[in-house]
Amino acid sequence: MELARALRTEAQRADERRVLLLTGDPDLTRDRAATALAAADVPEAEMTVLGPEPLGSCERHDQRRAAELLGRTRSAVVLDAHRELRPNALGTAVGAVDGGGLLLVLAPPLDDWARRRDDFDESLAVPPFDREQVTGYFRRRLVETIRAHRGVAVVAVDEGGDTVEKDGLTEPPPRPACTAPTPPADHAFARATYESCRTDDQRDAVRALESLAASGHAVVVEADRGRGKSSAAGLAAANLALEGRDVLVTAPQYRSAEELFTRAAALLETLGEPVERDRDDGPHRLSVGGESGGCVRYEPPADAVDLPGEPDVVLVDEAAALSVRRLEGLLGAPAVAFTTTVHGYEGAGRGFSVRFRDRLADCDHEVSEVSMTAPIRFADADPVEVWAFRALLLDARPPVGPLVTDATPETVTYRRLSSAALLTDEHRLREAFGLLVLAHYRTEPTDLARLLDAPNLAVRALTHRGHVVAVALLAREGALDSETRERMYDGGRVRGNMIPDVLTTQLRDEAAAVPTGRRVLRIATHGAVRSRGLGSALLSEVRREFADSLDWLGVGFGATPELLRFWRANGYRTLHLSTSRNDRSGEYSAVMLDPCSDAGRELAARHTGWFCDRIGATLTDALDDADADVVRAVLAAVDAEPTLDLSTWEWRLVSGVPAGTSVLDTDPAPFRRLTLRHLVAPADPESLSAREERLLVRKVLQARPWSAVTERMGFVSERECKRAVGACVETLTRLYREPP
Repeated sequence: MELARALRTEAQRADERRVLLLTGDPDLTRDRAATALAAADVPEAEMTVLGPEPLGSCERHDQRRAAELLGRTRSAVVLDAHRELRPNALGTAVGAVDGGGLLLVLAPPLDDWARRRDDFDESLAVPPFDREQVTGYFRRRLVETIRAHRGVAVVAVDEGGDTVEKDGLTEPPPRPACTAPTPPADHAFARATYESCRTDDQRDAVRALESLAASGHAVVVEADRGRGKSSAAGLAAANLALEGRDVLVTAPQYRSAEELFTRAAALLETLGEPVERDRDDGPHRLSVGGESGGCVRYEPPADAVDLPGEPDVVLVDEAAALSVRRLEGLLGAPAVAFTTTVHGYEGAGRGFSVRFRDRLADCDHEVSEVSMTAPIRFADADPVEVWAFRALLLDARPPVGPLVTDATPETVTYRRLSSAALLTDEHRLREAFGLLVLAHYRTEPTDLARLLDAPNLAVRALTHRGHVVAVALLAREGALDSETRERMYDGGRVRGNMIPDVLTTQLRDEAAAVPTGRRVLRIATHGAVRSRGLGSALLSEVRREFADSLDWLGVGFGATPELLRFWRANGYRTLHLSTSRNDRSGEYSAVMLDPCSDAGRELAARHTGWFCDRIGATLTDALDDADADVVRAVLAAVDAEPTLDLSTWEWRLVSGVPAGTSVLDTDPAPFRRLTLRHLVAPADPESLSAREERLLVRKVLQARPWSAVTERMGFVSERECKRAVGACVETLTRLYREPP
């Protein structure tokens, strides 16, 4: 009780946070947590428990639902880690604690924690591995950081008396009073808006959001947690509503956007504007100026993507937590802003930049960007943020560019980075994990635990003068026993075997999980040395190492033309293209295989044949909106030569189209087979241009209406479009029709 009071008092005086770790029996630690929080004078209404058991009447969620805390602040969060410790939940819990608040972690004794196996470990033990083969290195490393870092108290709880192993007190000086930022001289928003800002960063973010008053603008606000980006968006929303704008706000859930609405309402009240709310608590709509005025309203992402009510402005809070496809749909608004977390406790990482920035660059909006670094919710020197960033590697970075700029395939060394080696080499761990964070969409703290603990994963890298310049994360899949294969075939969930699962469950191949493979789960190359062949060099080394012990190497990814060409160039061939878009990437997912043995070649040949048999029909149905260049690249990577087998009548029909004596729509089937034959195994790859191949994909394979194809391809009329298709058909007829 005394320690809890002292930690809270110190945290409040310095405007920092503190961690109190209670170890021992689960029931005893829960009892002590309740006592400590009462002694620290934390109201239950300001507390949240993440764990299986309630604590008084305060809010509680399972760790799986830790995202309920995103965008919110609490005076205390209790993370009950006895049954399991989910790294994402730990990060989210830290991010939700306000300055002056406490994070309580309930855990087994520290000396035993890494050796115990919990429910999260169970999720890492993918078949054919079991829970005992999980290493526990993540928790071992976590314990080391707990013991080493300031601001983290450790108390061993026992019925005979508690032992303070580390008091966590740092005796910091009081936080100096903050100087209010100076309002910009030529601001467009009300002066009170800038007087409400807490830091220069927040002022600059609000100033950037002024551009949303005019159509054709997009703003990206990036910041770590606690920097006030949601508040900045709320201040801007209030001003835009005052100007009569309809401001639509979306976020993963309303709670994430609650701070935005709170700040918008507070500013409107400061300005003396009457505000009409749709509800007293947690309003989803704020209206000002009567029927002709503006409003700030919330819509969930699934509805917001349709831009209901044709809003003037869209504000997307926690943008990195939404799928790329939904974010892309929101670009249809006249003006739009995205706030996103840089070092995301929930796995945002730099993913927003990785996948969505290309879309932003191609959109019609004028894009401006602003970063916020100064914290608002807690002091700059907050030791808990330092601990969390280290424990979860939230700030992991690859080596700086100048150290690796002269790396080439000839200068690098192939490395096998075992979990044990990474655990003892913090520098290399940070470089390898940092490269994955920068290169992939939504790398999560859980991925760090998976990298260190999962028995099915292997890490391989290329290093240049000791620095990591390329890294691959490889997942072992297949070699499943008959019982597991039967369960998979019947639709049962089998973790960690993505390619066998797709081939078995969706494509109904009972034997697909018999061969052994390695799936390239992630591959990343340092940005300073891309396009030098380092990714291909790494894949070549991986194949050299594993080919004799595996049946196949494989990969699954959100298909883009560039990625498909990369994997094809490295010997991987198409087996499958999903019929629904990946929620994260917004793309259709491709599955590709590089066979290494006779069993792997038999598996690949079987599925290649089935793919060729079905893809024509699928492209006119579920894939009729797939990008034409994706379709071209997918088909070009198929290792087959589809048979044409057109009847005499079908050849007469095909031959009549170029002259206009027959009509493609009479029977599209032979045209489809002819087009597939050419795109999969062209007799002359130079016979049709890329534009002509796109035309055949859109009209022949995807069966789009002539009017839609004419408009999309830029023809002046449908007649011209039909003539162009006829010319393509004439070329294909000449190439593939056998002489009588």
